[in-house]
Amino acid sequence: MPHRKLRVAMIGVGGFGAARRERMRKTGLFDILACFDQNPEAMRQCQAEDGAVPVKSYASLLRTPGAEAAVISTGAKFHAAQVLAALEAGLHVFVEKPLCSTAREMHALLAAQARTGLLVGVGHDDHTHNPVSRAVKGVLDRKELGKLVSFEMTTAHRGGFLVQPGDWRNDPRKNPGGMLFQCGVHLLHELMFYFGPVAKVSSMMRYDLHTTATADVTNCLLALECGLTGTLNAYHLSPYRHSIALFGTQANLFLHTNFIEPGTQVLTQSARGDWGLDRPVPLAVQDEEDLSGDVRSFHQAVTRGGTPYPSIVDGARAVAVCFAAEKAARTGRTVAVEKIG
Repeated sequence: MPHRKLRVAMIGVGGFGAARRERMRKTGLFDILACFDQNPEAMRQCQAEDGAVPVKSYASLLRTPGAEAAVISTGAKFHAAQVLAALEAGLHVFVEKPLCSTAREMHALLAAQARTGLLVGVGHDDHTHNPVSRAVKGVLDRKELGKLVSFEMTTAHRGGFLVQPGDWRNDPRKNPGGMLFQCGVHLLHELMFYFGPVAKVSSMMRYDLHTTATADVTNCLLALECGLTGTLNAYHLSPYRHSIALFGTQANLFLHTNFIEPGTQVLTQSARGDWGLDRPVPLAVQDEEDLSGDVRSFHQAVTRGGTPYPSIVDGARAVAVCFAAEKAARTGRTVAVEKIG
């Protein structure tokens, strides 16, 4: 049975929204009926590339005749209010990560989704269709690492130097943990794909390296519900890095993602009792990465039934760790992560 196009109205069509539109366009699964952006040139470009009709306000966008869903590609501080408005207008929603900026917003979104029964997809990676993630999951399922010992995750870039006054990234009320909230949520989402939810977190944050009001550095110690423990580090003033290391009794697995060049995935295996002669083996990965898995999943859930992946629960689980980490840093205590779903 052929796939029908999902009719959507989209807010935030420039910047990353333009990249989101390109991914949607490549799938051939979406018809952007109308668009709204604070930048008129972005709306003109969206009209030229996708045939969307520019409108003058978000309220007008939500009244687009024939629209089934809203696509929200705006800054994180706007997400909660915009998602709530779209749900109240009777529209399914696809929203970029992070899902929302506060625990109160998170609860309001979960309640609204449950009350309306509408679907909410979140712009994290769809790891069920990511070839690298599937390869890692295969290594874990086959126990090629032996018994899991720990994990280390790092996310970093120099974006903190670009933050301007008035930017939501400079507002600690809307950017809890700085880089942890902006990009660490991706690593948290991936970690939970492999191992399940995070149970509790301890953390320390530094605010003294730059003029931004949000954290320049976040160091977290995470305890997962499955019993595994490890670290997550997030830096907003350092050259790019986005990596995961998994340590086992028989082998280690190192994953590094690079936006400029292909990422690297290496499995290092050591004989028991061998202290220094690791043998690096490239991780066998099938197929090329499809960056449109999240919107494909959202399309299928809306048009054919089911739950999108990543869902609102997946998005909430990631930000809930950030909220707990900020509280842990502020109080100096280990904080339980709220259970979602």
